[in-house]
Amino acid sequence: MIFPQVHPKITDLLASRGVKPGYIIGLDSATAELSALAKYLHGKDFPAGGIAPSVTALGLNVIGHLPSQLIEIISTWSGWFDASSPSVVDRVREETISRWVVNQYPKKRYPAIMIGSTNGAAVHLCAALGIPWLPQTLLTCIRHFVDPDEPKQELEWAKGPAQELLKRNPNLAVYQMHDPNQDRLKVGHVTYFRMKRIRLGAIYEQFLKENLEPGGTILLLECQYNWLSTCVNVSEAGGDRLCRHLFQFGGKGSLAPEDYFRDSQQIADFLRRRGSKHRQWNPPTPDGRFPESEWGFEPALREDVERFAREHGLKVRQIVFDFPQDLSPLVADLYRWWYQERDLPTNRLFVESFTLLQPWWMLRLGLVPFWVVFNDRMSATRLNIYLDTNEPYDEIYANLFSNGLYGLGIAPIEEWRSIINRARNQSRFVGVDEQRYPRDIASMIRYYTELKRLDGCYPIPEPLKIYQLDNFLAQAGDRYPVRWIDYPTTSSI
Repeated sequence: MIFPQVHPKITDLLASRGVKPGYIIGLDSATAELSALAKYLHGKDFPAGGIAPSVTALGLNVIGHLPSQLIEIISTWSGWFDASSPSVVDRVREETISRWVVNQYPKKRYPAIMIGSTNGAAVHLCAALGIPWLPQTLLTCIRHFVDPDEPKQELEWAKGPAQELLKRNPNLAVYQMHDPNQDRLKVGHVTYFRMKRIRLGAIYEQFLKENLEPGGTILLLECQYNWLSTCVNVSEAGGDRLCRHLFQFGGKGSLAPEDYFRDSQQIADFLRRRGSKHRQWNPPTPDGRFPESEWGFEPALREDVERFAREHGLKVRQIVFDFPQDLSPLVADLYRWWYQERDLPTNRLFVESFTLLQPWWMLRLGLVPFWVVFNDRMSATRLNIYLDTNEPYDEIYANLFSNGLYGLGIAPIEEWRSIINRARNQSRFVGVDEQRYPRDIASMIRYYTELKRLDGCYPIPEPLKIYQLDNFLAQAGDRYPVRWIDYPTTSSI
């Protein structure tokens, strides 16, 4: 949002009281997941739209019925208003961000605390265990006008702001993402800086010392998803080379990283439909594969976590997987197993999309959560595979994130409908206007109000114990593409 410049000390004071720094984007995967989990641990749901979601939904419904071109304009400029001026890089402070994160959670002793990759399924895993998650990655956006199909110009401009941000924040790396496909409505007006933590920093360390049980466990969430990227700024410390500013062209979806760098008729047709003067993209030459900016784990943080654990007698367990949605089947089946242990129905699946997460309502309504990364065909295909390999569900519900345009690789509404219709008895979309998708921007609010009307009412359970999670994992064997690795010098949890 456009606010007067606030002195870093004032921002830091507000962060200590749980107020989000203005330069952190609210409608982002990591921020939404953090907020949803923190609300759950406080015993509350996560009200989409703020205090009066019904009023907000009414306004968005009015907007949602405008012509498609006007909806795209509104989506574009909403991103610009949510972004910050370029001078914000002088005010971004890792300590302030950390202070805001840790002050979202109840202060008490936890048997474990999760740190690492952004992941919707992990939110439900943390909710089941009753533990916090400390994100490695958070997003800030900077206002800057550029032709979305001129990535070299975008990178050249961003080098200066990125360097200033890094100079003041030695514990961060900047992963700059530019996706002229799925984020096309935004990237012509804003620059995406995803800030990845490469060291814990004093605030995270203090939170761990004060809130982990003695001898407790750090669950290190490591999504190995990577992308072809360009290394812009390299730092060297102790003989190690670390790229601290990377430029990522494209983002997770049905297009593979390589597709963004090839001349193709598919891209030419897309650019023609979008009115671009270009027919292909000409991004900076990539230097190799690096952690994907939004979902991938930067391994430099692992070394610092292991150091901290050794110094304080803590355990570390790595949760390692290759693709963001790999964790979703495991968590869904964990909930199904948990419900069976509690003598609850196990036949109701709820498919959550991108940032549209509700851990409190999943447990309140007795729904099995399955998180899909986005609204693309790859996410839909992986959900289909899960349904192919599991006992059928009697009921399947789904929300869908609408990003405002038909990008390459989006799964049409008919494909999503065919998936949820695999339910044996009942299926429906929750909060989705099928005629407006993917320009159904009111769905971001409407899904919350409609979700609460579903049948079911169960008490919020006591958290799962770590040994119960281990029992489930022992029974599962190698069923899931997720590796649980205990740090060599510690015992298993």
